Amino acid sequence: MTTPSFTHLRRLTDDGGLYEHALHEIPRPEHGYCVDDVARALVVVCRDPETATANADLRTAYLDFVLAAQSPDGRFRNRRATDLTWSGSPSVEDCWGRALWGLGAVVAWDGDDTECAAALEAFERGAAWWSPWSRAMAFAMLGAAGVQARHPGSRPARELLAAGAQCLGRPSALDDWPWPEPRLTYANAAVPEALLAAGRALGDERMINDGLVLLDWLVQVQTRDGHLSVVPVGGTGPGEHSTRFDQQPIEVAALADAAARALTVTGDERWRGVITMAAAWFEGSNDARVVLHDHRTGGGHDGLEADGRNENQGAESTLALLSTLQHAHRLRKL
Repeated sequence: MTTPSFTHLRRLTDDGGLYEHALHEIPRPEHGYCVDDVARALVVVCRDPETATANADLRTAYLDFVLAAQSPDGRFRNRRATDLTWSGSPSVEDCWGRALWGLGAVVAWDGDDTECAAALEAFERGAAWWSPWSRAMAFAMLGAAGVQARHPGSRPARELLAAGAQCLGRPSALDDWPWPEPRLTYANAAVPEALLAAGRALGDERMINDGLVLLDWLVQVQTRDGHLSVVPVGGTGPGEHSTRFDQQPIEVAALADAAARALTVTGDERWRGVITMAAAWFEGSNDARVVLHDHRTGGGHDGLEADGRNENQGAESTLALLSTLQHAHRLRKL
Protein backbone atom coordinates (compact mmCIF):
# COMPACT_ATOMS: atom_id res chain seq x y z
CA MET A 1 0.00 0.00 0.00
CA THR A 2 1.36 3.42 -1.00
CA THR A 3 2.56 5.76 1.73
CA PRO A 4 0.63 9.06 1.60
CA SER A 5 2.47 11.81 -0.26
CA PHE A 6 1.80 15.44 0.64
CA THR A 7 3.47 16.80 -2.51
CA HIS A 8 0.27 17.82 -4.27
CA LEU A 9 -1.32 19.17 -1.10
CA ARG A 10 1.68 21.47 -0.79
CA ARG A 11 1.32 22.43 -4.46
CA LEU A 12 -2.24 23.57 -3.72
CA THR A 13 -1.20 25.52 -0.62
CA ASP A 14 0.19 29.05 -0.48
CA ASP A 15 0.43 31.81 2.12
CA GLY A 16 -3.28 32.56 1.79
CA GLY A 17 -4.66 29.06 2.23
CA LEU A 18 -5.44 25.89 0.27
CA TYR A 19 -6.73 26.37 -3.27
CA GLU A 20 -10.06 24.65 -3.73
CA HIS A 21 -9.73 23.77 -7.42
CA ALA A 22 -7.07 22.69 -9.90
CA LEU A 23 -6.87 22.29 -13.67
CA HIS A 24 -5.31 18.83 -13.78
CA GLU A 25 -2.60 19.37 -11.13
CA ILE A 26 -2.24 23.15 -11.60
CA PRO A 27 -3.92 25.26 -8.86
CA ARG A 28 -6.65 27.69 -9.94
CA PRO A 29 -6.27 30.80 -7.77
CA GLU A 30 -9.30 32.47 -9.34
CA HIS A 31 -11.55 30.18 -7.29
CA GLY A 32 -9.91 31.06 -3.99
CA TYR A 33 -9.99 29.09 -0.75
CA CYS A 34 -12.68 27.68 1.55
CA VAL A 35 -12.91 26.57 5.17
CA ASP A 36 -14.49 23.28 4.08
CA ASP A 37 -11.23 22.19 2.47
CA VAL A 38 -8.80 23.81 4.92
CA ALA A 39 -10.56 22.19 7.89
CA ARG A 40 -10.38 18.81 6.16
CA ALA A 41 -6.68 19.41 5.62
CA LEU A 42 -6.24 20.27 9.29
CA VAL A 43 -7.74 16.90 10.26
CA VAL A 44 -5.41 15.07 7.86
CA VAL A 45 -2.20 16.78 8.97
CA CYS A 46 -3.02 16.22 12.65
CA ARG A 47 -4.05 12.58 12.30
CA ASP A 48 -0.84 10.95 13.50
CA PRO A 49 2.31 12.24 15.23
CA GLU A 50 4.56 11.46 12.27
CA THR A 51 2.39 13.45 9.86
CA ALA A 52 1.85 16.28 12.33
CA THR A 53 5.59 16.71 12.88
CA ALA A 54 6.57 16.49 9.21
CA ASN A 55 3.86 18.96 8.20
CA ALA A 56 4.05 21.38 11.12
CA ASP A 57 4.12 24.35 8.75
CA LEU A 58 0.92 23.20 7.03
CA ARG A 59 -0.77 22.57 10.36
CA THR A 60 0.04 26.08 11.56
CA ALA A 61 -1.07 27.68 8.29
CA TYR A 62 -4.36 25.77 8.17
CA LEU A 63 -5.11 26.48 11.82
CA ASP A 64 -4.47 30.20 11.29
CA PHE A 65 -6.88 30.12 8.33
CA VAL A 66 -9.65 28.45 10.34
CA LEU A 67 -9.17 30.83 13.27
CA ALA A 68 -9.38 33.80 10.90
CA ALA A 69 -12.65 32.47 9.46
CA GLN A 70 -14.42 32.55 12.83
CA SER A 71 -16.60 35.50 13.68
CA PRO A 72 -16.60 36.89 17.23
CA ASP A 73 -19.89 35.10 17.96
CA GLY A 74 -18.37 31.69 17.13
CA ARG A 75 -19.81 31.03 13.69
CA PHE A 76 -17.70 30.73 10.50
CA ARG A 77 -17.46 32.24 7.06
CA ASN A 78 -16.50 29.75 4.36
CA ARG A 79 -15.01 31.56 1.36
CA ARG A 80 -11.82 33.59 1.12
CA ALA A 81 -10.38 35.24 -1.98
CA THR A 82 -6.71 35.44 -2.84
CA ASP A 83 -6.66 39.06 -1.62
CA LEU A 84 -7.53 37.51 1.80
CA THR A 85 -10.98 39.10 1.97
CA TRP A 86 -13.87 36.97 3.24
CA SER A 87 -17.26 36.77 1.57
CA GLY A 88 -20.66 35.67 2.80
CA SER A 89 -22.16 35.76 6.25
CA PRO A 90 -21.07 33.66 9.22
CA SER A 91 -23.16 30.50 9.51
CA VAL A 92 -23.58 27.12 11.16
CA GLU A 93 -23.57 25.29 7.84
CA ASP A 94 -21.04 22.63 6.85
CA CYS A 95 -18.10 25.03 7.15
CA TRP A 96 -18.97 25.49 10.85
CA GLY A 97 -19.07 21.74 11.43
CA ARG A 98 -15.87 21.07 9.53
CA ALA A 99 -14.11 23.94 11.29
CA LEU A 100 -14.99 22.43 14.67
CA TRP A 101 -13.78 19.05 13.39
CA GLY A 102 -10.45 20.55 12.40
CA LEU A 103 -10.11 22.43 15.68
CA GLY A 104 -10.91 19.25 17.59
CA ALA A 105 -8.20 17.44 15.63
CA VAL A 106 -5.64 20.04 16.76
CA VAL A 107 -6.73 19.65 20.39
CA ALA A 108 -6.63 15.85 20.15
CA TRP A 109 -3.14 15.97 18.60
CA ASP A 110 -1.95 17.83 21.72
CA GLY A 111 1.42 18.80 20.35
CA ASP A 112 1.99 22.55 20.44
CA ASP A 113 0.56 24.07 23.65
CA THR A 114 -0.11 27.45 22.07
CA GLU A 115 -1.89 26.01 19.06
CA CYS A 116 -3.91 23.56 21.15
CA ALA A 117 -5.02 26.34 23.51
CA ALA A 118 -6.08 28.55 20.60
CA ALA A 119 -7.94 25.65 18.96
CA LEU A 120 -9.73 24.75 22.19
CA GLU A 121 -10.83 28.33 22.79
CA ALA A 122 -12.15 28.64 19.22
CA PHE A 123 -13.86 25.25 19.43
CA GLU A 124 -15.70 26.13 22.64
CA ARG A 125 -16.79 29.47 21.17
CA GLY A 126 -18.10 27.69 18.07
CA ALA A 127 -19.75 24.91 20.09
CA ALA A 128 -22.04 27.50 21.67
CA TRP A 129 -24.00 27.10 18.42
CA TRP A 130 -25.77 24.01 17.12
CA SER A 131 -26.82 23.42 13.53
CA PRO A 132 -30.14 22.17 12.16
CA TRP A 133 -28.28 20.31 9.38
CA SER A 134 -27.28 16.72 10.04
CA ARG A 135 -23.96 16.73 8.17
CA ALA A 136 -22.80 19.93 9.86
CA MET A 137 -23.65 18.39 13.23
CA ALA A 138 -21.90 15.12 12.35
CA PHE A 139 -18.69 16.96 11.43
CA ALA A 140 -18.89 19.05 14.60
CA MET A 141 -19.42 15.91 16.69
CA LEU A 142 -16.19 14.44 15.35
CA GLY A 143 -14.39 17.55 16.52
CA ALA A 144 -16.15 17.37 19.88
CA ALA A 145 -15.02 13.77 20.31
CA GLY A 146 -11.43 14.88 19.77
CA VAL A 147 -11.78 17.60 22.37
CA GLN A 148 -13.48 15.28 24.85
CA ALA A 149 -10.74 12.68 24.46
CA ARG A 150 -8.15 15.22 25.59
CA HIS A 151 -10.39 17.21 27.96
CA PRO A 152 -13.06 14.85 29.39
CA GLY A 153 -14.53 17.67 31.45
CA SER A 154 -15.31 19.90 28.47
CA ARG A 155 -18.98 20.70 28.90
CA PRO A 156 -19.37 22.28 25.41
CA ALA A 157 -17.97 19.12 23.80
CA ARG A 158 -20.22 16.75 25.74
CA GLU A 159 -23.33 18.87 25.17
CA LEU A 160 -22.60 19.08 21.46
CA LEU A 161 -22.18 15.29 21.26
CA ALA A 162 -25.52 14.71 22.95
CA ALA A 163 -27.33 17.31 20.87
CA GLY A 164 -25.76 15.97 17.69
CA ALA A 165 -26.95 12.44 18.37
CA GLN A 166 -30.49 13.79 18.73
CA CYS A 167 -30.14 15.65 15.43
CA LEU A 168 -28.86 12.61 13.54
CA GLY A 169 -31.61 10.32 14.77
CA ARG A 170 -31.77 6.56 15.12
CA PRO A 171 -32.06 3.75 12.55
CA SER A 172 -35.59 3.36 11.21
CA ALA A 173 -37.61 0.18 11.65
CA LEU A 174 -37.57 -0.51 7.88
CA ASP A 175 -35.37 -3.51 7.08
CA ASP A 176 -34.64 -2.29 3.54
CA TRP A 177 -34.04 1.34 4.52
CA PRO A 178 -32.79 1.81 8.09
CA TRP A 179 -31.17 5.12 7.19
CA PRO A 180 -32.65 7.94 9.33
CA GLU A 181 -33.14 10.17 6.26
CA PRO A 182 -35.23 9.66 3.09
CA ARG A 183 -32.14 9.69 0.85
CA LEU A 184 -28.41 9.13 1.02
CA THR A 185 -26.79 12.42 0.08
CA TYR A 186 -23.10 13.22 0.70
CA ALA A 187 -20.40 12.29 3.23
CA ASN A 188 -22.92 9.70 4.39
CA ALA A 189 -20.59 7.63 6.54
CA ALA A 190 -19.91 10.69 8.71
CA VAL A 191 -23.32 10.01 10.31
CA PRO A 192 -22.53 6.55 11.74
CA GLU A 193 -18.98 7.65 12.53
CA ALA A 194 -20.31 10.56 14.58
CA LEU A 195 -22.64 8.23 16.47
CA LEU A 196 -19.77 5.86 17.19
CA ALA A 197 -17.59 8.72 18.39
CA ALA A 198 -20.36 10.16 20.56
CA GLY A 199 -21.28 6.78 22.00
CA ARG A 200 -17.72 6.08 23.01
CA ALA A 201 -17.18 9.55 24.45
CA LEU A 202 -20.42 9.53 26.43
CA GLY A 203 -20.36 5.84 27.38
CA ASP A 204 -23.64 5.24 25.52
CA GLU A 205 -23.83 1.70 24.09
CA ARG A 206 -27.07 2.46 22.27
CA MET A 207 -25.38 5.17 20.21
CA ILE A 208 -22.55 2.78 19.39
CA ASN A 209 -24.97 0.07 18.31
CA ASP A 210 -26.94 2.56 16.19
CA GLY A 211 -23.73 3.66 14.49
CA LEU A 212 -22.71 0.08 13.75
CA VAL A 213 -26.14 -0.79 12.32
CA LEU A 214 -26.04 2.21 9.97
CA LEU A 215 -22.42 1.71 8.96
CA ASP A 216 -22.90 -1.99 8.26
CA TRP A 217 -25.92 -1.23 6.06
CA LEU A 218 -24.13 1.63 4.32
CA VAL A 219 -21.21 -0.64 3.41
CA GLN A 220 -23.60 -3.29 2.10
CA VAL A 221 -25.49 -0.91 -0.21
CA GLN A 222 -22.23 0.61 -1.48
CA THR A 223 -20.45 -2.66 -2.29
CA ARG A 224 -20.77 -4.36 -5.67
CA ASP A 225 -18.87 -7.43 -6.87
CA GLY A 226 -16.29 -7.07 -4.12
CA HIS A 227 -15.52 -3.37 -4.64
CA LEU A 228 -17.00 -0.09 -3.46
CA SER A 229 -19.70 1.50 -5.62
CA VAL A 230 -20.51 4.65 -3.72
CA VAL A 231 -23.42 7.05 -3.83
CA PRO A 232 -23.05 9.55 -6.70
CA VAL A 233 -23.57 13.29 -6.83
CA GLY A 234 -27.31 13.76 -6.42
CA GLY A 235 -27.59 10.96 -3.89
CA THR A 236 -29.80 7.90 -4.03
CA GLY A 237 -32.98 6.64 -2.44
CA PRO A 238 -34.88 3.41 -1.85
CA GLY A 239 -35.05 1.20 -4.93
CA GLU A 240 -32.29 3.00 -6.86
CA HIS A 241 -29.77 0.20 -7.37
CA SER A 242 -28.14 0.79 -10.79
CA THR A 243 -24.44 1.58 -11.21
CA ARG A 244 -24.01 5.18 -10.18
CA PHE A 245 -21.83 8.00 -11.52
CA ASP A 246 -20.46 10.67 -10.86
CA GLN A 247 -18.88 9.06 -7.75
CA GLN A 248 -16.93 11.35 -5.44
CA PRO A 249 -13.77 10.47 -3.49
CA ILE A 250 -15.22 12.12 -0.36
CA GLU A 251 -17.71 9.24 -0.08
CA VAL A 252 -14.93 6.67 -0.10
CA ALA A 253 -12.89 8.64 2.43
CA ALA A 254 -15.90 8.96 4.73
CA LEU A 255 -16.35 5.17 4.66
CA ALA A 256 -12.67 4.66 5.49
CA ASP A 257 -12.93 7.16 8.36
CA ALA A 258 -16.00 5.43 9.77
CA ALA A 259 -14.51 1.95 9.39
CA ALA A 260 -11.35 3.06 11.18
CA ARG A 261 -13.51 4.45 13.99
CA ALA A 262 -15.50 1.21 14.18
CA LEU A 263 -12.28 -0.81 14.35
CA THR A 264 -11.04 1.34 17.22
CA VAL A 265 -14.34 1.23 19.11
CA THR A 266 -15.13 -2.47 18.66
CA GLY A 267 -11.86 -4.20 17.76
CA ASP A 268 -13.84 -6.10 15.09
CA GLU A 269 -11.35 -7.08 12.37
CA ARG A 270 -13.96 -7.01 9.60
CA TRP A 271 -13.67 -3.22 9.42
CA ARG A 272 -10.12 -3.67 8.15
CA GLY A 273 -11.64 -5.03 4.95
CA VAL A 274 -13.65 -1.85 4.41
CA ILE A 275 -10.53 0.29 4.74
CA THR A 276 -8.73 -1.99 2.28
CA MET A 277 -11.61 -1.67 -0.22
CA ALA A 278 -11.57 2.11 0.16
CA ALA A 279 -7.86 2.31 -0.63
CA ALA A 280 -8.33 -0.11 -3.53
CA TRP A 281 -11.09 2.11 -4.98
CA PHE A 282 -8.50 4.80 -5.64
CA GLU A 283 -6.23 2.24 -7.32
CA GLY A 284 -8.83 1.03 -9.83
CA SER A 285 -11.01 -1.44 -7.93
CA ASN A 286 -14.15 0.50 -8.79
CA ASP A 287 -17.07 0.50 -11.24
CA ALA A 288 -15.04 2.03 -14.10
CA ARG A 289 -11.79 0.14 -13.37
CA VAL A 290 -9.94 3.45 -13.45
CA VAL A 291 -7.13 4.61 -11.14
CA LEU A 292 -7.89 7.86 -9.32
CA HIS A 293 -4.55 8.13 -7.48
CA ASP A 294 -1.96 10.05 -9.48
CA HIS A 295 1.26 8.51 -8.20
CA ARG A 296 3.34 11.09 -10.06
CA THR A 297 1.79 14.17 -8.44
CA GLY A 298 0.44 12.68 -5.21
CA GLY A 299 -3.00 14.06 -6.08
CA GLY A 300 -6.45 12.50 -6.20
CA HIS A 301 -8.73 12.85 -9.23
CA ASP A 302 -11.99 14.72 -8.74
CA GLY A 303 -14.50 12.01 -9.60
CA LEU A 304 -15.25 8.62 -11.11
CA GLU A 305 -17.34 8.83 -14.27
CA ALA A 306 -18.91 6.22 -16.53
CA ASP A 307 -16.28 6.84 -19.21
CA GLY A 308 -13.30 7.31 -16.91
CA ARG A 309 -12.32 9.96 -14.41
CA ASN A 310 -12.31 13.69 -13.91
CA GLU A 311 -8.71 14.64 -14.69
CA ASN A 312 -8.62 17.58 -12.27
CA GLN A 313 -6.98 17.15 -8.86
CA GLY A 314 -8.63 19.56 -6.45
CA ALA A 315 -8.26 19.88 -2.69
CA GLU A 316 -11.28 17.82 -1.63
CA SER A 317 -10.33 14.81 -3.73
CA THR A 318 -6.65 14.97 -2.84
CA LEU A 319 -7.51 15.12 0.86
CA ALA A 320 -9.91 12.21 0.45
CA LEU A 321 -7.07 10.18 -1.08
CA LEU A 322 -4.61 11.16 1.65
CA SER A 323 -7.08 10.44 4.43
CA THR A 324 -7.85 6.98 3.06
CA LEU A 325 -4.18 6.13 2.52
CA GLN A 326 -3.42 7.21 6.09
CA HIS A 327 -5.89 4.65 7.44
CA ALA A 328 -4.55 1.93 5.15
CA HIS A 329 -0.95 2.79 6.07
CA ARG A 330 -1.82 2.61 9.78
CA LEU A 331 -3.28 -0.88 9.33
CA ARG A 332 0.05 -2.09 7.98
CA LYS A 333 1.72 -1.04 11.23
CA LEU A 334 -0.82 -2.68 13.56
